[in-house]
Amino acid sequence: MAALPEPVSQASADTAAPLSPPNGRPYQPVVTLNGWTTPWRMNAGVKEFHLVAEPVVREVAPGFFVNMWGYNGQSPGPTIEVVEGDKVRIFVTNRLPENTTIHWHGQRLPNGMDGVGGLNQPHIPPGKTFVYEFEARRPGTFMYHPHSDEMVQMAMGMMGLWITHPKDKHPLIDKVQRDYAFLLGAFAVEPGTMTPRVNEMTDFNIWTFNSRAFPAITPMVAKQGDKVRIRVGNLTMTNHPIHIHGHEFEVTGTDGGPVPKTARWPEVTTDVAVGQMRQVELIADELGDWSFHCHKSHHTMGAMGHDVPTMIGIDHRGLVGKIQKIVPDYMLMGERGMGDMGSMQMPLPDNTFPMMTGKGPFGPIEMGGMFTTFKVRKSLGANDYRDPGWYQHPKGTVAHEWQGAPLAAQAPRQTAPGTAPGAATVHKPGQAADHGSH
Repeated sequence: MAALPEPVSQASADTAAPLSPPNGRPYQPVVTLNGWTTPWRMNAGVKEFHLVAEPVVREVAPGFFVNMWGYNGQSPGPTIEVVEGDKVRIFVTNRLPENTTIHWHGQRLPNGMDGVGGLNQPHIPPGKTFVYEFEARRPGTFMYHPHSDEMVQMAMGMMGLWITHPKDKHPLIDKVQRDYAFLLGAFAVEPGTMTPRVNEMTDFNIWTFNSRAFPAITPMVAKQGDKVRIRVGNLTMTNHPIHIHGHEFEVTGTDGGPVPKTARWPEVTTDVAVGQMRQVELIADELGDWSFHCHKSHHTMGAMGHDVPTMIGIDHRGLVGKIQKIVPDYMLMGERGMGDMGSMQMPLPDNTFPMMTGKGPFGPIEMGGMFTTFKVRKSLGANDYRDPGWYQHPKGTVAHEWQGAPLAAQAPRQTAPGTAPGAATVHKPGQAADHGSH
């Protein structure tokens, strides 16, 4: 082990500052949301990294901890940043209770380094260290994850980002002032428990950016006028339409490489399918605190029960008091929708993430899961990634209650409530001699 580079571990779930390269080819580093970039050792012109696959405990949100498997103390594991043409050597030590491997998703490399256990290499047994060696042949945004008992290990959070920067000025890769990266994650964690249900295929309840759920996801910040790149990878079991407010972007890259400029168009939402990377770029020219989230509405919620009946419109008057005589802690949910959950102080089992949470300057944000903010400010230092606080809106630019004269007219109904033209009707027949009892 003395010949191996020391494995660097990270316990904090805060967003680490970008790692400026201390040696090797220069590059502009990325900022991993609620993550970090692992350092390397130069050895005879080769960049050496050391990843340790091991059980970790991830603080998904304040006070909400989940037993996961990851790398170097975290899930996701640390981001690996290299430059096109770099020769790399990655030592992988297995401290899991079962075999593992690492697949370098999207990389061009020798077949025996591709990391599919049993096909390209032997599985890495517990306690053993394997080494991968290849050249970073093309720039882009990639991932790493196991290809050994993949269902369990990825469901437990084993994944990480790999960024290969261009070695020279690239005609399809622009210089940006801010470069963010994160992975989408989904977990099935029962209320009051800490370990994900690994056999789940569809009914997930914890949705994350880099294994963090809102309001614990760090906001992305930018100075007005900055060009911003955001790299998003998806290793969950479903697609995620990623949406930004107040701006539009272009998809400039995938895990297959840069997108030709003739193939780009403006969007405010891009779908990131399973196993895909999407790299988007925009100009941060609108001041404010803008939402950035998955547009599947349940993916911006916390641990919601998917079998809860819809109670909208049900009149509970007089019922709650009777139930509370038998169950004193009973609380009414859903009669007027679920928005009240954002402000209710409802008792929950220990280590259970609320369904709707997060506070803004105007009250509950009523979100959770895959949601954060994109904060654009007039003045922000080039290397300042701190949360600048809430946006101070200029006078007259916030929606407010109408205080003028009552509106004089109401929109007329085209049909009576609950009916539609041509709808079938049912009625009781009249009193006829042969149907008198009907």
